[in-house]
Amino acid sequence: MPYETVGGAHEIASRLGHSAAAIRAIADQRTFHVPAEAIQDLDSIRERIRPRGDFAAPPAPDRLTAALAIDGSHVVEQVRDGLPSVLYGFAQAAAAYVDLGVLESQRAERFVDPYKIERAVNTAIVTLDLPVAGAYTRADADIVTSWREVINELFRQKKIDVNRLDQPLLDLLFLLHGVPGTPAATVPVNCPTQDCKKDIHVPPAGADCDACGVHLFPTDVLRIHEEVGEEGTNQSALGRLMSVIELLVLVGLATLLWEQSRQKDLPTTLFIVDGPLAVFGTPAKLRGRALEYFQAMGRATPGNAPYVCGIEKSGVLVDYARQLARHDVLEPGDLLVCDEQIIARVVNANNARAYGKETYWGRKFVYRALDGRVVVPTVPPPVGAPYDANGGQADPAAYPTLPAILDVIDRTGSSMYVDGIIPVAAAHGKAAFPIGVGTDVLRLVATKRLGLDSSGGQVAPVRFTP
Repeated sequence: MPYETVGGAHEIASRLGHSAAAIRAIADQRTFHVPAEAIQDLDSIRERIRPRGDFAAPPAPDRLTAALAIDGSHVVEQVRDGLPSVLYGFAQAAAAYVDLGVLESQRAERFVDPYKIERAVNTAIVTLDLPVAGAYTRADADIVTSWREVINELFRQKKIDVNRLDQPLLDLLFLLHGVPGTPAATVPVNCPTQDCKKDIHVPPAGADCDACGVHLFPTDVLRIHEEVGEEGTNQSALGRLMSVIELLVLVGLATLLWEQSRQKDLPTTLFIVDGPLAVFGTPAKLRGRALEYFQAMGRATPGNAPYVCGIEKSGVLVDYARQLARHDVLEPGDLLVCDEQIIARVVNANNARAYGKETYWGRKFVYRALDGRVVVPTVPPPVGAPYDANGGQADPAAYPTLPAILDVIDRTGSSMYVDGIIPVAAAHGKAAFPIGVGTDVLRLVATKRLGLDSSGGQVAPVRFTP
């Protein structure tokens, strides 16, 4: 019996409701290889599994006492009725600080105190919005110029404002290109003019290309504008921008502790990025900058700090790991070393030895937590590259922060998400855009920013102001 709708009619199935079933039926008739479905040569896999005893948790006085997770979210919305090509983008990155001591004290209680749990988690957020397609910063700017200009303005105006950290994104971009405590004076920019492409060192104020005369912004170093087109949603470019902001949030917060509490808080805090420690697409050169920056921070910090990792929630390696756990190849407490052979199986690559050398600044491992959760952490080495043309550093011994990271993963299991951990869940809850009412609010914001109204007419060529 169908439900009755608010209009009085009966609820009917969508005309496209059968599409998923039809596509699955077609796929079932095709032959293709899915690595996660073909778990072969189990003896070889077991040779690469290390028991939890090889990564003993630090003694109680040395255990990490806090976790700071960073997550981002982005969405593109149609904001002009009758003009579906007018698209506006929103992106935000959130940081969630979790006091692990409070969480563990509550675990021992018969009834959890929600007030203490609330006080144990503190969050901060940086948001930005911009026209992504069909709308421009000014009347005579093409889509590439529009994106370049708006990213430059956003990075100058948007700040990470938490505790004593009050820095624009642009300052953090120059810091990432320098060393902790000393930002770079310039960043290397490839001129965006099609027939020029000259490499110019650009200061924070910007500079003119001495070959073609076009004005260059320091944010052009990200090269996000190269992924932008007149047609389509440009959602991929917005995703690249969001990943850069997540990295800059990590740089800002880690540097804050490095400068203010290098002896006390930095060595006891784990920084977690939701997703792998990697930079994909046109900003990928930041990968090398991130690795060098945190390795330089480590050389100026006591012990093994800073403790940094990424946590993947999806992807081919996550699927593969869950299959290993489902078949009890990976037992609770086991760590799978993802060397060249494992990578070749999972990604079906012909050149697995060079996997990740252009994008990853941390090494992937597969860990099955003591409570059975399957987690894929990415961990940076204190020296050298995690991946290179010769296979990189696959031995867990090259990652001295790994035992403490696994200990935090074991201590922060969350049932809110499959294989979730509490710090990442807290950051995700802050960064995620709400469905329904949330997108309606975003539309209102975009309508005001673009100078649009609901009465029809043309898009006003107004100057975009972040």
